[in-house]
Amino acid sequence: MKLSRLFTRTFLICLIPMMLSGCGGKFIVLDPKGPVGEEEKHLILLTTLLIAIIVIPVIALLIYIVYRYRDTPHNTARYRPKWGDNKYLEIIWWGVPIIITMFMAYFTVITIFSLVKPPTTEVKPLTIQVTSLDWKWLFQYPEQHISTVNYVDIPAGRPVQFILTSDAPMNSFWVPQLGGQEYTMPGMAMRLWLQANETGKYFGTGANFTGEGFAHMQFDVVAKTDADFNSWVNKVKTTAKPMDMTIYNKLKVPGLTNQQTYSSYPPHIFNRTLRKNGDHHLERRPEDIPFTGIKTEKTK
Repeated sequence: MKLSRLFTRTFLICLIPMMLSGCGGKFIVLDPKGPVGEEEKHLILLTTLLIAIIVIPVIALLIYIVYRYRDTPHNTARYRPKWGDNKYLEIIWWGVPIIITMFMAYFTVITIFSLVKPPTTEVKPLTIQVTSLDWKWLFQYPEQHISTVNYVDIPAGRPVQFILTSDAPMNSFWVPQLGGQEYTMPGMAMRLWLQANETGKYFGTGANFTGEGFAHMQFDVVAKTDADFNSWVNKVKTTAKPMDMTIYNKLKVPGLTNQQTYSSYPPHIFNRTLRKNGDHHLERRPEDIPFTGIKTEKTK
């Protein structure tokens, strides 16, 4: 009876997260809205299936062994105190996990290398430079020469090359419905390709603990049609105020801020941030790689 109650309680505890998940709607990681997110969803599901092939039989055997060989007066299970090994069982419990691990590693590597390229080459990509600060996100558009804080507008159906760095402690840039996270590190320029297949607003967040304001370090990714995106760019250029170094230095001060928009930003500020934080030797940065078709500002 005690064993039965233990199994029942364990099952209910495992069931609680699944029941509570219905209160908050979908798991957004499993509701991708872009080709990168779709590829990563397939990898997540495949990995889950492969792990289940190992975990479920092991749990089932654990339950069976505990029940079958429990110490009770009338238990008739065979008792073999001098039993040493079984070659067939050892082949199974070593061989199956090794095969599954190799299978999983193969598809993981294939997927990872496929995501270092633009999701599509039929459309000219958009480059956006991202700088994580305490505790806010700065987005710069090298082609459009505009800047935003805590939100970023992108054209739907067009690949976006995010070039990531940090002018604060290391963080991680994550838009769950569009793709996996990528670290932002001082002195380094990391690249992340994302694309939204449809218009809408997507949740973005910092995924690496950076102190007191970490929980509020979130941003909106707004996917628009090409026409709406171009209209928004023109509106920003004509109505928003420019960003100067005084404004940038205020943004660097630890603290929270609302969404902001700027019609321009100090020239070369992104590359200067890289050099200031340690990147003194790299001449070719990710945003300068030829296959993007885009050249950003070079530090003089």
